[in-house]
Amino acid sequence: MSNRLVAALLVALLLVLHAQLWFGRGSVREVTKMEQKLAQQKIQNTQAQQTNERLGAEVRDLQEGLEMVEEKARSELGMVKPNEIYVQISK
Repeated sequence: MSNRLVAALLVALLLVLHAQLWFGRGSVREVTKMEQKLAQQKIQNTQAQQTNERLGAEVRDLQEGLEMVEEKARSELGMVKPNEIYVQISK
């Protein structure tokens, strides 16, 4: 009788551990979801890093000279230098 009790206890323990593996915290499903979130976060981090590098380069350009400022003023604000004629050709 005690062998049956030990066997039943071991089977019950095995079932609890197996259920924990599939449905509990740290389950296979949860780990898969977390891996997907990690992959998405890595993509977002890469995009943010590229944006930071681009903005950093733009800041360096602005600090080093006025050429970038002049280019932005011309394209975004329509700046024209003194004694300069602006010609727009439309098709």
